[in-house]
Amino acid sequence: MVINQISERIYYLPFDENTDRPNIGYIFGNKYSIMIDCGNSPKHLSLFYAGLEERHLPIPQIAIITHWHWDHTFGMRSFNGMTIAGQITNNKLKEVMKWKWTDKAMKDRLVNGEEIEFCDKNIRKEYKNLSEICVKSADVIFDSSISIDLGGITCTAFYCPSPHSKDSVIIYVPEEKILFCGDADSRDFYDNKGEREVGRVKQYRDVLMKIPFEVYLHGHCEPLRREQVFIDLEKMIEAERLRSIHTR
Repeated sequence: MVINQISERIYYLPFDENTDRPNIGYIFGNKYSIMIDCGNSPKHLSLFYAGLEERHLPIPQIAIITHWHWDHTFGMRSFNGMTIAGQITNNKLKEVMKWKWTDKAMKDRLVNGEEIEFCDKNIRKEYKNLSEICVKSADVIFDSSISIDLGGITCTAFYCPSPHSKDSVIIYVPEEKILFCGDADSRDFYDNKGEREVGRVKQYRDVLMKIPFEVYLHGHCEPLRREQVFIDLEKMIEAERLRSIHTR
């Protein structure tokens, strides 16, 4: 699998829609390297490792998690390093650790609203044997933000208001002016019936305006330039405004 390069020290494994595999980010430091999210399975993580090997890049010692959703976290069990997550994210991971992975248990979660159909379908596609699913919590927890000096490059992960998930963490690399956002600008499929709250989109936009990033990597899209990010956010705000008018 090809690992794409964004800048001198930033790479990523591209997303794959077949089983909802997100981008996995990579930051290369002189002392440490970090991956952004752990993918949706051990197989996904193995592809990432194979891509790093092709580029002669070291396996990361640290992984930072952007939010709790399965496609970003179910590969954590196979990551041989230190995982870092925000407190809210880790609390949710501990909840998911208690879930049973049988056909009946998954169907029950659809009925009671704990899980959504899109994720259920893709989990079943990624895991032919459901018993292989093993959810882990993080090794290191932070409250609001954490900064790491990787040697020659730094990164800061911090909670950010988001229309997608209330535990969303974004990661900024100032030396390269690159922002990893997970799925932060996506719709909220768990708590808002697949819609975006316009207020949360505006809060997210306002935070991003204060960050001098030039390249933006979403979990399920190609990298975007700064200008395009704000064009897209304004379109989201207008679309949600019109939707709210029509549903009154």
